[in-house]
Amino acid sequence: MATTDYSSLIAELQDIWYEKIPLSKSMELTISSFDGVQLVTQARLEPNVNVHGTAFAGSLYAIQALTGWGMMHLQTRILAINASILIAHGDIDYAAPVKQDITAVCEFFNLEEAVQDLIEKQKARFNLTCSVITDNSRASVFNGVYAVKNLGQ
Repeated sequence: MATTDYSSLIAELQDIWYEKIPLSKSMELTISSFDGVQLVTQARLEPNVNVHGTAFAGSLYAIQALTGWGMMHLQTRILAINASILIAHGDIDYAAPVKQDITAVCEFFNLEEAVQDLIEKQKARFNLTCSVITDNSRASVFNGVYAVKNLGQ
């Protein structure tokens, strides 16, 4: 089974984040991996720390929201769709403090109906879940609704 090289899409997304969303650069948000269905991002703890020496809740929210946005960007690029992507709604559950560098994971599964709507109706809403993982457990879970509009060529 052949694997797809997503390195150019990953580099493009990293550039967009740093050039168009300066907060991502300040948080030192980077892309660790993308395999077509799972996006993993990382950020060092130091620029995202709070007064308790753990990850700032606002940074965790922003990192996970951007990871979800990044997943949508990558998926629309794979589909060759020029799209506008907005976070329509987001909520987060903080389960445990994060005392180490931050790793966020977002997966793109069971969204065929939304993809079909985007292709046929030119717009769709995608429900994505992103998690911050520490010591093999979830420290926080972000649920986001991403409104995506097909802008055409």
